[in-house]
Amino acid sequence: MEIVLAIGIGALAGSGVWLLLRPRTFQVIIGLSLLSYAVNLFILAMGRLRSGAAPILPAPGVGDPARFADPLPQALILTAIVIGFATTALFLVLLLALRGQSGTDHVDGQEPEA
Repeated sequence: MEIVLAIGIGALAGSGVWLLLRPRTFQVIIGLSLLSYAVNLFILAMGRLRSGAAPILPAPGVGDPARFADPLPQALILTAIVIGFATTALFLVLLLALRGQSGTDHVDGQEPEA
């Protein structure tokens, strides 16, 4: 399972960086989103991959803490997802405003001469 997750993180990060280097603003926004998904999956993988483990200890001193899942990476990822959605929405509004003013979605605001 770890190798599939590592390949997925690598594919998302590689695709995100490739799209960040594109000349169109919509592609840059999608690249930023893919890169943030790769970082979120990396944080989740750092919190140990385990299925079927309870996220919360029943009481202090009861049970082995090594058998339970760490809820901190999950909380960090949920916060990052919310912030990522807000940032993407802001970028899309700026993209539409820029396209309305300049008539192009090129990152420099001008189409390259052919």
